[in-house]
Amino acid sequence: MKDEREPPEDLRSRTKRFGLGAVALFAQLPTRPQAQVMSRQLLRCATSVGAHYREACRARSDAEFISKLEGGLQELDEAAYWLELLTESGTYDRPDAHQLHAEAEELIRIFVAIVRKRKGE
Repeated sequence: MKDEREPPEDLRSRTKRFGLGAVALFAQLPTRPQAQVMSRQLLRCATSVGAHYREACRARSDAEFISKLEGGLQELDEAAYWLELLTESGTYDRPDAHQLHAEAEELIRIFVAIVRKRKGE
């Protein structure tokens, strides 16, 4: 039986899949200068979400856990922003971008719920 204090392994793989989705999307984006600026920003923040989550899982205190998870939250929110710009500007308005954005929004909700619970809110 799994220890209830352990974070769900699903988030570890899910945040990794999110980063890999951004890598795949990056490879599909046009090479126009505006697309490259947005895509580099997206790639940077989306691939760091999983790293923040893994750091949170190794935290030595609740305060450190919350801090690391909130860092991941900031990166998720930024990734959602760049995905919105890519789609709403017409630079890359395709289903895979919309799916990645939906996953960012769902991960944001999950991270917020975890932080609130750990803070005792």
